[in-house]
Amino acid sequence: MRKRTLVLAAALTTGLLTAAPAATAAPSGLSGDFNGDGYRDVAIGAFAADAGPVHGAGAVVVLYGSSSGVSAARRTVITQDSPGVPGAAEEDDRFGYSLAAGDLDRDGYSDLVVGAQYEDIGDRDGVGSATVLWGGKSGLSGGKGLPQPSDLTEWGGFSSGVATGDFDGDGATDVTITGQSRTRLYKGPFTRTNGPAGHTSLGTFGSTYEVFAGDLDRDGDAERVYPFLVTGDEGGEISYHGWTGTKYAATDLPQADGETGTIADVDGDGYGDLVLGDYQDPRAEKPGGHKGGQITVWYGGPSGPDPAQKPTVIHQDTAGVPGAGETGDLFGSALSAGDVNGDGYADIAVGAWAEDIGSVEDAGSVTLLFGSAGGLTGTGAKSWSQDTAGVPGSNETMDAFGMTVRLVDLDKNGKADLVTGAGYENGYGAVTVLRGSASGLTTSGSLFVSARDVSLKGGAAFAWAIAQ
Repeated sequence: MRKRTLVLAAALTTGLLTAAPAATAAPSGLSGDFNGDGYRDVAIGAFAADAGPVHGAGAVVVLYGSSSGVSAARRTVITQDSPGVPGAAEEDDRFGYSLAAGDLDRDGYSDLVVGAQYEDIGDRDGVGSATVLWGGKSGLSGGKGLPQPSDLTEWGGFSSGVATGDFDGDGATDVTITGQSRTRLYKGPFTRTNGPAGHTSLGTFGSTYEVFAGDLDRDGDAERVYPFLVTGDEGGEISYHGWTGTKYAATDLPQADGETGTIADVDGDGYGDLVLGDYQDPRAEKPGGHKGGQITVWYGGPSGPDPAQKPTVIHQDTAGVPGAGETGDLFGSALSAGDVNGDGYADIAVGAWAEDIGSVEDAGSVTLLFGSAGGLTGTGAKSWSQDTAGVPGSNETMDAFGMTVRLVDLDKNGKADLVTGAGYENGYGAVTVLRGSASGLTTSGSLFVSARDVSLKGGAAFAWAIAQ
């Protein structure tokens, strides 16, 4: 099968605001708990959603966690025409293209940073913008636009990537935003009136669409990774940027490749490990990698990942991993970390949205790899598609099941659940939720939510982004 390029649907959708359940206790302070009730929530982007009559303006859907997990009934849908949200819904803004959660104003409620990848600014087309939506006892509402660099280029896609974390170890959550032309840091704490405490440009090293963050050396501040493709390194140039106590410094990983990633402690030693998705097939200009895609794990330590280490490499031809590596599977194009079985080791969900299932092209699949004291392994790995018994729906051509993945404990039972997007499902997108258990993911109590189930219309591109 050939590798496909993501193509936007032409028909797009609308947003609706539905009240979230009110919290009655003190806010939990959990990242991703937007209404403070102690249950993490899941924010899902629908960047091609219509806002009323405006095509492709974009929307964000929040499904609120509870003791029974999430449902389409407990939701908030926000567009740039929602009360208190800065700006206005405009055609093809792509509001909801990128998402990241964190308590930016330190009030105990998680907030959400939303990228509008191609927002027009004045007479400049497709510049891009980012907005903070504020958490509160009734969930997300209102917002604050983030200051932008003055020299952004047209169609630069600023806010294509967004990540949150305490990048300088001062106890406040910071934000980094990137696009094709610039990368920027926003220093916390934030206020609802003034936004960030400060912000600065990081220059052209962030000429990329991707960013993720986490603590690789257990020093209390989060390292940032901005993978991007350069001539001579078609596998993705990888370096991580950390705080030295007085400044930020970059450490190169010249043998590492990947365009996606996550950071989590898969071997239980207390240090975050860098998991990279290198989903491209090997070819003349990219001799590394594996047919169908692979992931690599670079283990953290007191000084972060050692560039000289031999990483763990896992693909669909690794012992214990279901399936087989086939051209264009895109194994590793989506990654997320969470402890699914409650054993204290982070597990990794790997999306392969272009996986063929039988004769059905690009039906897509998700594979769960388990962490252990010896690190990430193929032992016990399991794979799911929409033809797996108990998973809602069925495999159809170009569903792209596994386009996005998120491991998050939605029912507070100590075990992460899987939320995965099928970005092309029925032409408008859907998410499936599988619950975590002591034996791993289970299809018992699984849930399917489509763009239509949350009142989005048109193409929607629902679940092309899920907040980490």
